[in-house]
Amino acid sequence: MVFPEYRSRRLRRTAPLRALVRETRLSADQLVYPLFVVPGKKVRQPVVSMPGVFRVSVDNLAAEAEELLALGINSVILFGIPENKDGAGSGAHAKDGIVQRAIKQLKRSAPQLVVITDVCLCEYTDHGHCGFLVDNEVDNDATLEILAETALSHARAGADMVAPSDMMDGRVAEIRAALDENGFEMVPIMSYAVKYASAFYGPFRDAAESTPQFGDRRGYQMDPANVREALREATLDTEEGADILMVKPALAYLDIIARLREEFDLPIAAYQVSGEFAMIKAAAANGWIDGERAMEESLLAIRRAGADIIITYFAKEMAALLKKA
Repeated sequence: MVFPEYRSRRLRRTAPLRALVRETRLSADQLVYPLFVVPGKKVRQPVVSMPGVFRVSVDNLAAEAEELLALGINSVILFGIPENKDGAGSGAHAKDGIVQRAIKQLKRSAPQLVVITDVCLCEYTDHGHCGFLVDNEVDNDATLEILAETALSHARAGADMVAPSDMMDGRVAEIRAALDENGFEMVPIMSYAVKYASAFYGPFRDAAESTPQFGDRRGYQMDPANVREALREATLDTEEGADILMVKPALAYLDIIARLREEFDLPIAAYQVSGEFAMIKAAAANGWIDGERAMEESLLAIRRAGADIIITYFAKEMAALLKKA
C-alpha cells in the first residue's frame, strides 16, 4: 500500500479514533506509590526536592491509604527512616521498627492494599551503605543474614511482598529460604534485579536520609554502561526464586526493560526514580514543558518498553488523570 491509497492519518483524526487503536495503556492498578515513613506523630514533612511528596508518620498512613485506594492505586512500597541508626543497621529488622509498625498500621486500616517493603540497610546504617561493613568494605556474605532477617520481620508484620534493593550477590536465595523455612512460602519477592549506580537517586537520598558517609555504591550497584550484565543479574535472581524482576532507574534504561521483557516471562517492574520525577517537576515549574503531558508520556514509555508494574512518585497524579478520562 502506498500513498494516497494508504493514509496513516486516517486513524489519528479524532480523540476517539486514537483511543480505539491505542497500543499501550496505563491503568492505576499498574502503579505502585512509594511511602517514606518517619518517627513521631502527625508528621507530614514535604520533601523539598520532590514537589508533592511527603515523609509521613505511622499515624498518617491510614489517610494515605484511603486517598490511594480512592484513586484506584492498590499498591505501595514502604521506606522507613528509623529513630536511631547504627553500624549494623539493626533497626531494619527490629520487631517494633518503623517499617514493621507501618505495615501493621496499613494492614489494619486498609487490608486490601498490597504492601510491599524495601529490604535494604542503607536507611538504617550510620554509614549509609547497603550492607555490613568490614574494614570499610561492604561484606557481601555477612550482609545476607541481616537482609534475610529483615525480610522475615516484614513478613511477620504482615507485608504482602518483599523487595530487596541492596544488590548483594545471593540475597534472593537467602531471603527465599528464610521465608520458606518460617511458613511464608506464599510471600513473593520483587527483586531489584537490575539496579544501576545512577546519578538519578539524589532526591531519594534526601528523603530517606541514606546518602553514604564515605565512598559510593558502585562496588555493588551496576555500571550504567552494561547490558549483558543486566541479563546475568536477572537470570541469577530468577534461578534464586525471584517472582518479579525490577529495573531501576526506568527512563534512562528503557532498553534494559525491553531486553528483560524479551528474555524472561516473569512480571517486569520498573522504578521511575526520584531524579526522573524531580526533573519533570522542575522543568514544568519553570514553564519549559507541559508537566502533565510529560508525566503521562514518560509513564507510557516505561509501559511500552515492557514494564508490567511501575513504581512512581507520579502515581497519585497519574491515577487522578486517568479517573478524569
